[in-house]
Amino acid sequence: MSLLVLERATKRFKSGQRETVALEDASLELDAGDCVAVYGLRRSGRTTLLRVAAGILPLDEGTVRFGGRDLSGRAAHALGVEIGYCSPSFDPAHGGTVTDHVAVALLARGAGRTRARERAEEALERAGASASAHLDPRELHADESMRAGIARALVTRPRLLLLDEPTNGVDLLERDAILALLRELADSGTAVLMTVGEPVAGADRVLALDRGRLRGEAVPEQASVLPLRPRHAEPVA
Repeated sequence: MSLLVLERATKRFKSGQRETVALEDASLELDAGDCVAVYGLRRSGRTTLLRVAAGILPLDEGTVRFGGRDLSGRAAHALGVEIGYCSPSFDPAHGGTVTDHVAVALLARGAGRTRARERAEEALERAGASASAHLDPRELHADESMRAGIARALVTRPRLLLLDEPTNGVDLLERDAILALLRELADSGTAVLMTVGEPVAGADRVLALDRGRLRGEAVPEQASVLPLRPRHAEPVA
């Protein structure tokens, strides 16, 4: 049984007399340890896809299941626990340091302060963000903010990690390191679903999203390598 299943998922938004189809008849499956990237331009439906996968947005048609359970009306039971939604933005009300912000999810669920901080420090180390632990989030560079956001999503030890453009605004030299981290997380068993606005390396599958429709594999499977024909010996003059 797949961990995440979207089956013919459709989501529409209405503004006055205008209706926009943000996601249309989209189907997708992820297993534990999968790393899947969805490539699309802005307004292609990327964020809507992630919010549907998280159970944040209800579908107009189709189904979304996580661990075999329908996510409709059950987002609060999975999101922030078994599903980690990564955001690099921070609310000042959640504390003065990065560690405080990463620990918030556990504190909100009744964990003791000492235990929550220990788990936050573990998540920061796993995300390669230990050096930022005692900084104010407003001091962070783009790559540091993304790593801290990943740590915040990982602190509950989710089975699925969702990320919206994890390399957006990150310096070119740091992008590969972020992608390598996500590959490492997938290899350790956490399913990773990310949206991207540029080609990326390290994903098991790269899908294209255009005007709300998943277009299939954007990167074809590697063709089999055919052996060279044996060369015939040239006649000796």
